[in-house]
Parts: sequence; C-alpha cells; structure tokens
Amino acid sequence: MEDIDAIAVLQDPVRRRLYEYVAAQGREVGRNEAAEATGVARTLAAHHLDRLTEAGLLESGSRRLTGRSGPGAGRPAKVYTRARAEWSVSLPARDYRTAAELLAEAAEQAGLDAVLCAAARRRGEALRGSASPCGGLEEAVEMLAARGYEPHLEGIEGAEGAQGAEDVEGAAARVVRMRNCPFHAVAERFPPLVCGMNLALLEGLLGADGPVRARMDARPGECCVVVESSKNNED
Repeated sequence: MEDIDAIAVLQDPVRRRLYEYVAAQGREVGRNEAAEATGVARTLAAHHLDRLTEAGLLESGSRRLTGRSGPGAGRPAKVYTRARAEWSVSLPARDYRTAAELLAEAAEQAGLDAVLCAAARRRGEALRGSASPCGGLEEAVEMLAARGYEPHLEGIEGAEGAQGAEDVEGAAARVVRMRNCPFHAVAERFPPLVCGMNLALLEGLLGADGPVRARMDARPGECCVVVESSKNNED
C-alpha cells in the first residue's frame, strides 16, 4: 500500500479516533476497550480496527485479557498496537531522510559530535525564545507533546500524555518518558550521534537552570531521553 493510501484511511473520523487511542496507550488494546474509549459500538470498532491493520497502521495479535489460563479461561481476544512502520507524504516528492542520513554519516566520520550537540542546544534555545526555562514537569509534558514526542508520565495510573499533566507535581514517580522519537529513522542508523543531538536539543528547549532536566535513559521502542524533576538528584 502506498503511503498516501495508508494515511487516507485516517480520513474517517471514527477510524482516526480509534487509531489515536490505540497509539496513545503504548500497549496492546482490545476491541472492547477501544470501543468504550471512543464511544462506538464494539462491532463498528472491530471493523475499523481491522481496516487500520490492513492499511499497516496497526498490528494485531491475540491474547487472553483476563490474565487466566487453562480450561475456563475463555478464548483469546484480538488486540492491537501501533505499527512500527513510518508513513509520510510529500507533494512534490522530497527525500529529507537520505539527506539527514548522509549528513549524520559525515558528522560521525568527522568526529563532529560536540559541534552537532552545540548546534542542537542553540536550536532548542531558539525554539524556546525569550521564555524562561521550563517551570515544571506539567509544562514539559505540554512542550514535548507539541513537538511530537508523545510524552507520558511513568508510574502514574491513568496518566497518558498531556491529559495527566495536572497530577504530575504531587506524584511520587517524577519521570516523563516519550513514546515517539521524531528522529527515529536516523537514530536507528546513528544512535550515539543522533541521541546525543536529541538530548542537547531538549536541554536547550527546556532550559538548563530550571526545575526539570533531560537525561539519557534509552528503552526499546521509546525516545532515548527522559525528563525529570531536577530535585530527583539532589541529596
């Protein structure tokens, strides 16, 4: 399927809500849960979820949602997660990924890691503009969500992305993780270089002297950087 055809599948508003819900969870989602969360009938949700899977936007599998096994545990239910494939459309055609990979390769071979990080930090500061350093995790979640990082609050029940931001300051677990890396394709080929650049960019964006800080903490399937309260490391 062409990228434009896959993206066109999201034109249906119900289908798009279902996709956005599944993508936001960062885990397997069953049909009943997706239907309830988006306010549609289960049969309609199943139809659209399968259509999203056919388009390559979701991946499907099956497992028992009750947590039980053996006789009487019931049949496995169909579950869905966001597909790892990327989809993009550019009219007319553009190939920025190849350019980014060539520049990353040249920078890595020339040992320009420090130069790249310095440039990334300046860019982050420019994006922040005249604003003060990020004032807290609540504000950081909003900033990161606006830039496509898909932040979520680790260890806080029900806190998915920006929706749980108001509960951050009183929470015991003060770490914001990000389900999406905007530089994923290039980072896979040049992880030290691009992850270091990403960290520097977020340091500049959030500000070095505020109450939050970015640090490296790679985890499979997520951005390599996390954001936490700077008080976490004060003794």
